[in-house]
Amino acid sequence: MSRNIIAILRGIQPHEAADICAALIDAGITRIEVPLNSPEPLKSIETMAQTYGADALIGAGTVLDVENVAAVAAVGGRMIVSPNADPSVITASKAAGMMSYPGVMTPTECFAALKAGADGLKLFPSFLLGVEGLKAIRAVLPAQTETYAVGGVGPANFAEWLAAGVTGFGLGSSLYKPGQSAADVAQSARAAVSAYDKATLS
Repeated sequence: MSRNIIAILRGIQPHEAADICAALIDAGITRIEVPLNSPEPLKSIETMAQTYGADALIGAGTVLDVENVAAVAAVGGRMIVSPNADPSVITASKAAGMMSYPGVMTPTECFAALKAGADGLKLFPSFLLGVEGLKAIRAVLPAQTETYAVGGVGPANFAEWLAAGVTGFGLGSSLYKPGQSAADVAQSARAAVSAYDKATLS
């Protein structure tokens, strides 16, 4: 069972990428991004894509320009996540056959991103928008729009965000911090998946 959780592995290093990717997949998280401000991010993405690309959607986060989209595609990445909504990045991602999740905050940004071809919207930072802000924006978005809350969300508040209409979550430091072992990540991932499953079934 695939959950609507994107693991954000900011700071991961290539030598640990495969083991941590495996830990996440085993726990039930199969959408994984390496932010491009991590050490040698393309090497980590390539390692994970080559080893686990058939089992998980591997890609990059903090993607700010078209050149980065091409670089991620070249190493086998299939997902582009950004903190902003740049139509050129979205268009390039879709042209390369990749999934596109731009960062948005306002209705104007949401609709511009969707018009450019985004597959889903990254609500970032979601703690600024809040649950009530999400409810207001969801009321005007197309019903099928995928929304992911990122920043200030975690197992403790999955239920309230899901009740407000969010599709899923992007989890960073609650899943992985630089220096943590694959075993540490596995434990955090299992806890997140358990909380997610409980919230979606309640």
